Amino acid sequence: MAAPVDQASVFAELKDVRRAGLVRLRGRALPALERAAAARIPDGSIEALLRLAVARVDADTLRAAAEYTLGLAQGTRDWPASSRRTRAAQVYGVSVERFRKDQELMVLGQIADHIVALADGGAAEGWGDASHRHVDFRLAGRSVRLSVHVHPVDLLRDVDVVVSPTNTHFALPETYKSSVSASLRRAGAVRGVTGDILDDPILDELRKWPTLQGASGHPVLPGTVAATGSGALASQGIRRIYHAAIAVPRAGTNDYDVLPADVTRAVSRALALLADEHERFTPPLRTVCFPLLGSGRGGLPYEVSLGAVWAAVEAEFARGARWDVHFVVRAPAAATLLERLPTRIRPSRDQSRTGQPG
Repeated sequence: MAAPVDQASVFAELKDVRRAGLVRLRGRALPALERAAAARIPDGSIEALLRLAVARVDADTLRAAAEYTLGLAQGTRDWPASSRRTRAAQVYGVSVERFRKDQELMVLGQIADHIVALADGGAAEGWGDASHRHVDFRLAGRSVRLSVHVHPVDLLRDVDVVVSPTNTHFALPETYKSSVSASLRRAGAVRGVTGDILDDPILDELRKWPTLQGASGHPVLPGTVAATGSGALASQGIRRIYHAAIAVPRAGTNDYDVLPADVTRAVSRALALLADEHERFTPPLRTVCFPLLGSGRGGLPYEVSLGAVWAAVEAEFARGARWDVHFVVRAPAAATLLERLPTRIRPSRDQSRTGQPG
């Protein structure tokens, strides 16, 4: 019987992973992490274990710092430890030295706790280690399939359009932030061999959009959607980013207000824009991916966000649309809501009358 995985051993080995980086793990003695990986990951991959543990973190700031600290963030796996620590410190807005003595220990401790829970059999509310599932159900008399991804948005591949939440000024966050829009901007940037950003195409194109639409100098109405290219994400099969303006900045603060009605309006507009752009590309655009809009800094509970997004998606399906719809979430709890979605679908009129499946 394998020895139990204890938090102290995992914590110590995570510090070793932080120093070495993912590309230098081969041959390194990490017995506690190896036991935990063997218990939860089919191929025993320590990197997969780390990604699963980090995905279970609820706090966006802590999760982003963990990704940089361990080299899990897009493009950072071969960065030196000092560069990863510097970027993680920027997430918290503190000096590198303060981060080393305080936040870094907290981050590694949180990840160690999640790894121990995983090794002890803590399941992700029915999702286990799966990062991609399909949800099938009947709607408007036909079969509908949703694809659900449980991983960071910048790991998406072969999805034509990703919908990204933003504010009514179309002001993108800095690349070191942890939001969906920051992650997409970061992944879409063109970098040199040292990791420095050489070109920031998503930001540059989005900045031009208000001027081209005659809306320069003032915020757009909530629910407005701006389309841009995907920058370096094109190499992952992502061709368009639809920036959905749902967050209204609260004057004099760093906070935002997000209304579910604005989320529904933005999703409807994104789907209309997809229909408009569909034939302009070769091959035509077909797949679209939504996060749970407004559930981050916008403060909407997962269920409220899903209800707002789904209202527009369901109406589109009811009109006969044939889009390939995906959702991307970070928290297993959000994925579970999506998995249970078929039980929330109202029966069609015919089903209500006959009592028979559609």
